[in-house]
Amino acid sequence: MEKKRKRGKSLFSLSTLLASFFGSALIAGAFAYFNFKFAEYKFIDFKQWVFYEKSDIFIPKEEKYIVVFYSSKDKNTMDKLANTNLNLPILAIDYYNEVRKNTKYTTFLRSGTKNSLNFIQRFNIYESPSIFFIKKNKDSLYKQDSMIRKLDNLDELSKEINLL
Repeated sequence: MEKKRKRGKSLFSLSTLLASFFGSALIAGAFAYFNFKFAEYKFIDFKQWVFYEKSDIFIPKEEKYIVVFYSSKDKNTMDKLANTNLNLPILAIDYYNEVRKNTKYTTFLRSGTKNSLNFIQRFNIYESPSIFFIKKNKDSLYKQDSMIRKLDNLDELSKEINLL
């Protein structure tokens, strides 16, 4: 009878060990997943990242913005962005930093080369035009509020926004 008791304890210990191992692995996996998802969306502090509207420093006033990163070298891009009326204000950031007068719907931003490159790197922008949303977190700190998507056609911008 003593031999049966030892076997019972060793089997119980092995199953307890395996259960705690799988439980720990599950918790670690969930932690890693949520860290990855949180890191997927980035922050931008407009006090640290200086953008200009013509010669004035841009100070965000709205709760949400649509950010469009584009190239002014593409034909009629600036005019299309200037005349696009959406449910949220547009921050149009030009890769080539061309100066453009703001419109009722669109704020055209430009920045120094280092700031522009940091912006591209921070948000992993690989194509132009690209679009994403930002939402105010506090003061001048905004959090990315959507995935970054490439716009295939600026003429379709309002249709794309309504689908998001």
